[in-house]
This record gives sequence, C-alpha cells and structure tokens, in this order.
Amino acid sequence: MIASVRGPIRHVGLDHVVVEVGGVGLLVHTTPETAAGCRTGQELTLETTLVVREESLTLYGFDGADAKALFEQVQTVSGVGPRLALAMLSVHSPGAVRTALAQGDLVALTKVPGIGKKSAERLVLELRDKILALGVEPGLAGGGAVAAAGGEDAVQTQVREALQGLGWTAKQAEGALDTVAKGAEAPTDVAALLRATLRELGR
Repeated sequence: MIASVRGPIRHVGLDHVVVEVGGVGLLVHTTPETAAGCRTGQELTLETTLVVREESLTLYGFDGADAKALFEQVQTVSGVGPRLALAMLSVHSPGAVRTALAQGDLVALTKVPGIGKKSAERLVLELRDKILALGVEPGLAGGGAVAAAGGEDAVQTQVREALQGLGWTAKQAEGALDTVAKGAEAPTDVAALLRATLRELGR
C-alpha cells in the first residue's frame, strides 16, 4: 500500500498530478480543486490510497488524512467505487459529506454526478450511524486558489473541462459559468470559480 507520496510536481492536469518520487513519476488522481492548487516544480505531499484492480493500479491523492479516510469509508457501500467517491469530494468538502450523511440530506448527496435518490438513501442507511458515532465536523472545502495563466478565458476553460469531467454536460457547465460570471464579484482563479460554479449547479 502506498500511503503517501512526496516530491516535486512534474505535471498538473485538471484532475491529476504527476509527482516525482525517487526518480519515478507517479500519476495521482485528485479532485479538481486540489489539482488547481498545485504548480509544476513545487514540492507536494499527498495522502494516498492505491486501488488495485486485475488490469490496473490507480493512485488517488488527498491534501489531508480526513479526505482520504472519507474516500475509503464511502466505498464500503455497495455500488460506490473510487471514481464516485472522488466525485463526492470534488463537489463537497469531507465535513459537508459527513453532515449530509448524518442528517440524511439527500438533496446535497444527489448533487454529485452519478448519485441518484436510491444511491443517496443507501449511503445514508449504511453510513449514518458510523458517521454519528465518530462525530460530525461540518466544514467548507479547502484548497489553494491559484490563478491560471492566460487570463479569464483560460480559467473558464479549465473549470468547464473539470465540470464535464465530473459528469455535467457542456450545456450545464456553460450555463452555470455564465451565471457565476455575471455576478458582482465573480471569482478570477480556477479553484474559487470551480467552487462557485459547483454551488450554482447544486441549486
């Protein structure tokens, strides 16, 4: 099991980074917000989970042990795999996911692409007692805000592609971006704009 990685960042994608560890570049899947807070060349430490399949080895990385623990916990529910677990953490912070599970907030859970009402009910049924036993710590998503080179168009392009990667259609992503961009104080960096657009899509 690869529990964590640390090293210089060699590449930053919309939902992944490549971290050099001991001369080997490891591709680590992350949330779009985590990736948006990374810069090529900077030293990065991520808590990681290695998902082993017959045909692949896939590494998922998180900026804290809390997110990693939740990523692993939600996968104990039937029908929830690593991609869906990562989508949950892309839309909500770990604290917000736990709050939704503890309170049975199906509306919040179904904001995640790939989670319908029945899936949300199953998540609440199987995890509510476990979450309540550990205590709930509501919170907002963290993550650094990094301005994208190339100006506003480049920022919106990155956010649009990240939203489509999470499961929304191009039309939905464009509509939400337009609404947020018309606001009085529209975000100008990738991470903040992504958060604002996700909130708009969840209305």
